[in-house]
Amino acid sequence: MRKIFVVGITGASGAVYGIRLTQELLRHDYKVHLIVTEAGWQVFHEELGFDTTDRERILAEQFPTEAGELHYHTLRDFTAPVASGSYRSDAMVIVPCSMGTLSGIAHGASGNLLERTADVMLKEGKKLVIVPRETPLNVIQLENMTKLAQVGAHIVPAMPGYYHKPQTMDDLVNFMVGKILDTLDVPHDLFRRWGE
Repeated sequence: MRKIFVVGITGASGAVYGIRLTQELLRHDYKVHLIVTEAGWQVFHEELGFDTTDRERILAEQFPTEAGELHYHTLRDFTAPVASGSYRSDAMVIVPCSMGTLSGIAHGASGNLLERTADVMLKEGKKLVIVPRETPLNVIQLENMTKLAQVGAHIVPAMPGYYHKPQTMDDLVNFMVGKILDTLDVPHDLFRRWGE
């Protein structure tokens, strides 16, 4: 059976991480349910220069599906299969995760499809990976991360390493995406491991 992953991209800086992760999961022939917040679409424009007036074109260009299977859902689509605990998603990654989304999940708000899906992952005991991209962090944000870690979420801050001697921005992005894939137990060759 093909594994099923959910990727959420919020309005925190670092949308490229979510895009690269989705591309890698599709390249490895997985089914991916993608949720992008409105602020996430704004970051696509501001950081990556995408013309977000044609979202379907961006999805088609960034996520070709020769191997995997992509399903895009809007934030208000509560009829999406990932909103239900009976749907058999294997894991969810929110990358990058804004502090607003983090707070909503930590407090069980379920105010949109992304928060609801994260809540489903927690209640069903499935893997939820949160990739916060914020600095500095205040006590409220740290408490929200702690609360989620205590109920089983994996907190993987967007902090690339440098021991693999990165030469390009892509090397730094690939390092972080590789660390996320490690958390998902998905094999990859995105960076050179320590000792290799």
